Amino acid sequence: MNSNSTFNTLQEKINYPVDIYETENGLRFELAVVGLTENDLSIQIEDNTLRIKHDKLEDNIPLEAYYQKGITKRSFDLAWKLSSKLDLAQSEAILDKGLLIINVPYGAENAPLKIEIKSIKQLKNK
Repeated sequence: MNSNSTFNTLQEKINYPVDIYETENGLRFELAVVGLTENDLSIQIEDNTLRIKHDKLEDNIPLEAYYQKGITKRSFDLAWKLSSKLDLAQSEAILDKGLLIINVPYGAENAPLKIEIKSIKQLKNK
């Protein structure tokens, strides 16, 4: 795993299925949130900190009613301190088939630059 100055985890241990990786446009967070809807989740960005929360709703099924109980349904509160090179105001979140995807793009001044190569002919025609 890469170490990166783009973000720092604020918890000592994250006990939740999450992938974080860098793309050419910024940072991407992917969380497995099977069974949750947009209304079950809270995403906040404050003081360069990304926080994702879910407060578990009360389970009305008594434990003794289960024949097998293998799906963990628990609350979580995850937070990461993000670098100032990211444009937090342009972040977007998508929930698709149980996967929460959060894209946090680089700020314009920190985005990788692509320089167009021009031919001499193009320059002479200016």
